Amino acid sequence: MSVFKSRPALRWLVPTAAAVVVIGGGAAAGTIVASADPTLEPRSAAQLLVDLQSAKVDGFSGTVVQTADLGLPSLPGVTGGANGAELMNLVAGSNTARVWYAGDDKVRLALMSKLGETDVIRNGSDVWLWRSAQNQAAHYSIPAGRQHERPATTLPQGVPSTPQEAADAALAAIDPTTQVTTTGAAKVAGRDAYELVLQPRDTASLIGQVRLAIDGEKHIPLGVDVYAKDATKPAVRIAFQQISFDTPDAEQFAFKAPPGTEVTEQNSADADKGPISKTPIGKGPLGKGPLGKAPTDKAPEGTKVVGKGWTSVLVAKLPQESAKGSERAQLDAVTGALPEVSGAWGKGRLLQSNLFSALLTDDGRVLVGAVAPEKLYEAAGK
Repeated sequence: MSVFKSRPALRWLVPTAAAVVVIGGGAAAGTIVASADPTLEPRSAAQLLVDLQSAKVDGFSGTVVQTADLGLPSLPGVTGGANGAELMNLVAGSNTARVWYAGDDKVRLALMSKLGETDVIRNGSDVWLWRSAQNQAAHYSIPAGRQHERPATTLPQGVPSTPQEAADAALAAIDPTTQVTTTGAAKVAGRDAYELVLQPRDTASLIGQVRLAIDGEKHIPLGVDVYAKDATKPAVRIAFQQISFDTPDAEQFAFKAPPGTEVTEQNSADADKGPISKTPIGKGPLGKGPLGKAPTDKAPEGTKVVGKGWTSVLVAKLPQESAKGSERAQLDAVTGALPEVSGAWGKGRLLQSNLFSALLTDDGRVLVGAVAPEKLYEAAGK
């Protein structure tokens, strides 16, 4: 479950591999000690990984800012228009969200944008999704016996991940293809933090490194930076701008629809279609993600992964359902703007950025990876 929509620009930057428990199984953790600030005790990379997995806080609130500059080309419907403006912020802009946490069953996230505010609130068995721009609210009740499950609704385009979700994706990449080191202490949201660095051993990856800032006292991720190869500035940054570890008041989770709001009641039969996930809540604050999302290795039906680690390529079939009307026209416009490519594997269209490449083939496949196009062509031929 995640109130955040999955984004290939980050989800596939950090390939899903062995979990962090492989500390002793090939990753270079445990031999390098952080040269911490005098206010922080020295910690090895292995110790920091354990800290992340065992972190527990009673509550916190803060402001999360996500910035990105993926170096994507100009695309119709992405770089212009009202709808495109929000999407453009994901690849070359900034997004801001507020988050409140007082336990796995009391979580609120508010996306702030020029077009309005979108909130997802869980308060016990009640889950609310409110959109101020549309003056609409949807109410879901988590059925008895499913209280341990997480709300699983999606916010609109332009939603930033929390540092926790980004860190989980990065940590899932730790396997023998990953070098794990530490640097000196960092300062995030005014707090002292250790810095853990994940770096692909395979130089064919477009990712240079991923840096995690870990709170020196509470041990939760405060920020994540993703760098393209040979870059000096992060292509993606997700970090707290401000954070307090005081437990938020109960009123933060008590939603009351503003006057004139159109309220939709969803019954338990709609749970699987709405914001209720069958995946249990994970350990640690917010589970394994913004409202408890845990990384999953289960790929959708019809998909496969070619290669290993940071240079793996996801191969999937495009949905058979055809978009209609304006959506179809927008999709065609975006696809048509991409350069045509061909090879022994067939023909298609190519999208390139600083951190990933995507290939849409004429036979209905999509290939995505944090690799150069040549790797995609190689995978397309298999």
